[in-house]
Amino acid sequence: MYNNYIKRVIDFILSLVGLILLSPVFIILCLWIKLDSKGPILFKQKRFGKNKTFFYIYKFRTMRTDTPSDMPTHMLSDPDQYITRAGKFLRKTSLDELPQIINILKGEMAIIGPRPALWNQDDLIAERDRYHANDIKPGLTGWAQINGRDELEIEVKAKLDGDYVKHMSFLFDMKCFFGTITSVLKHDGVVEGGTGELHKEDSL
Repeated sequence: MYNNYIKRVIDFILSLVGLILLSPVFIILCLWIKLDSKGPILFKQKRFGKNKTFFYIYKFRTMRTDTPSDMPTHMLSDPDQYITRAGKFLRKTSLDELPQIINILKGEMAIIGPRPALWNQDDLIAERDRYHANDIKPGLTGWAQINGRDELEIEVKAKLDGDYVKHMSFLFDMKCFFGTITSVLKHDGVVEGGTGELHKEDSL
């Protein structure tokens, strides 16, 4: 009952309320992004959704318009050269993710779930298949996000996504939600251009 119906109702109500309450923040960020660099305010990118169907995710644009498209940040040789001044702040505070409230309202995403993979992230998609993590809606945040985020290797991230699928419930969602607030405030696991950084540090 929770996974099939109640979760969607909660997602819709919270995202609608959030969009209304955060509208002043949206306006300020839109103006800053527009004044800071050339290009659109919003950035959309093709991602995997539930059952590996495609949708376009929305974010505030944090990189220059000449950044290579459809490439994960960690695959860029020097990602910092492409990130705008406003973008650095937005990424550090995770405010660049706010427009995904629109994706949640549309029913393409949930508040809590595995982060949606890029259409060309075959390694992550294949690994998530092992844990049925591609069978549910991707989320704005999730269990993997509060347990390492950019520092996690693909295998570990997929395993955590699988753990979420296995234990998905209202209480577990609340744990992820409040854990995300703590992680964002502490900037835990944010490594520009990095994935698997936790393992790399351990091997040094």
